Order: sequence, then C-alpha cells, then structure tokens
Amino acid sequence: MNNTDLQDYSHKRFNILTGEWVLVSPHRAKRPWQGQNEAVANDVRPAYDEACYLCAGNTRINGEVNPKYQDVFVFTNDFAALQKDSKSFSVEDGLLVAESETGICKVICFSPDHSKSLAHMSAKEIQKVVFAWQKEFSELAENPNINYVQIFENKGAVMGCSNPHPHGQIWSQSTLPNEVDKKNTQQLTYYNKKNRSLLGDYLAQELEKQERIIFENDGFVVLVPFWAVWPFEAMIVPKKRQSTILELNENEALQYAEAISVLTKAYDSLFKTSFPYSSGIHQAPTDGKANDHWHWHMSFYPPLLRSATVKKFMVGYEMFGSPQRDITAETAVKMLRDLI
Repeated sequence: MNNTDLQDYSHKRFNILTGEWVLVSPHRAKRPWQGQNEAVANDVRPAYDEACYLCAGNTRINGEVNPKYQDVFVFTNDFAALQKDSKSFSVEDGLLVAESETGICKVICFSPDHSKSLAHMSAKEIQKVVFAWQKEFSELAENPNINYVQIFENKGAVMGCSNPHPHGQIWSQSTLPNEVDKKNTQQLTYYNKKNRSLLGDYLAQELEKQERIIFENDGFVVLVPFWAVWPFEAMIVPKKRQSTILELNENEALQYAEAISVLTKAYDSLFKTSFPYSSGIHQAPTDGKANDHWHWHMSFYPPLLRSATVKKFMVGYEMFGSPQRDITAETAVKMLRDLI
C-alpha cells in the first residue's frame, strides 16, 4: 500500500509495541461537528496561588506544609492509589479472581511557578525535572517490593487533572501494569528473534523515510508513530538503546529536555491554547533482570481533534471494537512540524 492509499482510504495499522491494531479513516476528517465543545484553556494564572495545595509554602489538605522549594518538589501522594503496606492476599472463587497489589505513589511539582507548564519552561528547567525523575526512579527501583515505576503527567482539566499547578505523578508497584506488560512481551519476542531492539529498528526506518519525524537532536527523535491512536499523539525516543532513564548522562538529559520543550511548545501553538494531554514514560521493569530488550520511550496522548474546543472521544467502536482515528499520522506530523 503506497502513501496515497494511506491518505485516501480506510485501513488499519499495526502497533508493533502492543501487538494491537488501530483503524484509520482519513475520509472522515471533514465530517461536520455538532457535538460537545470544550472550554478554551487560555486562563492566565498567577505565579503563586494562595489556595493551591501544590504551591511553595502552602498547606496541603492533610495539614503538611510544602517547603519554599525553588525548582522541583516531590512528595508522597496524599491520596495514593496504591498502598505501601496493603495486606497480602489472593481470592480465587471459580471465575472470580483477585490479588492484592502494593506500591508507592508520588507527586512531582515541576516548578514553584503556578503559571508555568512544561511548554513555558526552558530546556534547562526541564532538565531539572528529568534529574528528579531519575532520582525517584533509582530510589524506588531499590525497593524489593517494587517491580515497575510509571512516570506520567495529566495536563488540563479535560484530561482529569485536579490541580492546574504544573505537576506529574510517579506510581510504582509490585507487578507490571497492562500496557507495559504488552510492550514487554512484544519487545522481548523481537529481541529473542533478532537480537536487536524493536524500537531501535523502527526508529532507523522512520529516520530513513522522514515522513513522521517532528524534531530530532543528537540524542532524541520526536515523531508521530505510524500506529498513533490519538489525533496528535507523539513519541520521544532516544536514538541510543537504553533500558531506562537512569542511563541518561547529563548532556543526554538536556537533549531529552529539549525534545520535551519543543514538542509541548508546538502543541500549545497548534490551536493557540494550553494543549491538554496525558504523557508517560515506558521503561524496563525494576525486577533485577538485564532487560536488554527494552528501549525506553515517552508517549504523549492529546485529546484535541480539530480545534481547541473539539476533542476526540474514545467511545462506541473504540470501546467495543478497536481504536479509530480520522486524521492520519502523516497529516498530524506536518501540522506539528510546521510550528517548530
């Protein structure tokens, strides 16, 4: 199938990292929209908000007082989804199966400035966030009860973010979550066959074609993956195979920060709004194994479809069949690349 076919006709694309398919329907991109319109997220926020639980020096809901932090601030989540000391148990009653799950959840404030998202921070400022991610990952990985560390951010009210202060989260747990388990299986299968990185080989092909590349520097590539589900989904991938972010040296951490900066600024420019998204870093488990098959990467899943007020809904066919998108990956990457 040539590129003209991919841009004109319905088809499905294979996600090499999960083993799943996404339906692409480029002919639907021009359909009229009479559905829900979201509020435009262009509120001007102050650098400090006395009512914000995450601002420096403020008191959180549990009574603890935040330090007067100057850069990045990390603390254990006051409302953690995973309990560190949860009772160990299992339930197996016919087809009713459950197991206890333990973990540690943390919150990471990117900046003391209440008004600054990653898109408003410099690469050097974001590098400090990367250093904090590395520190937290390293400490959690040493815990024998932690076998996976998930770093992520929900940006914007439309993505369920409960506090506008720029922050992300780190959830760590004793087992692999579903999406990571899929990627672990796919990468291991490929590595066992080829003795090479699945994502490394994919990246080499994308760099040769130059059809879905948004930006690259010496260490990283920002691209829209061939199998992208969300309209303006993007992925940041290190050119050198690394299992986790702990392998980043200081210069590579800055290159990674630059990649994040470029992408988030392009997002905000696309529809002239503070662009909502969920982002997350997928990396090797912390189970003590070599995990040479892993090639870590960071994905961004933004919900906006055609404007600052129209978002993509994952309903109907997406819920009962498989993911579906209208705008092709190639169209999305051109729109983003033109903004850099």
